[in-house]
Amino acid sequence: MKKKHGNKLLSYIVCMVLILAMALFTAGCGSDEKKETASGTETGVSVLGEGDRVFPFTVVDKDGNETKFEIHTNQETVGAALAELNLIAGDESEYGLYVKTVNGVTADYDADGVYWAFYVNDEYAVSGVDSTAIAEGESYSFKVEKG
Repeated sequence: MKKKHGNKLLSYIVCMVLILAMALFTAGCGSDEKKETASGTETGVSVLGEGDRVFPFTVVDKDGNETKFEIHTNQETVGAALAELNLIAGDESEYGLYVKTVNGVTADYDADGVYWAFYVNDEYAVSGVDSTAIAEGESYSFKVEKG
């Protein structure tokens, strides 16, 4: 009778060890998408484009979810670089490009009172995305805001 109880206990222990090993193995399998930064590596950044100019670009949707990009381009303006990579789309107006879609997400002011706001270094931009020159060391973002 003791042998039967011992086999059950051994089977239980082996099963728990296997489950733990599978959990550790699965946790180790993550995304290899990384960006080199001055302080090390940052995960979750998509690198897009080719070119000599490089800048960080962040998209913040209406739920507050952030998507980060590292943009490489030879374009002169942020708008031209983002449009070339199909990250922004909108309507041309007398004031420049009115951005309605960023990273595939449309903000429709007429439908629900939200719009895409353009930021330079986390400050509301004083110029439109299509007239903002790419400057070394600056970061750019679009955030959905309520009007």
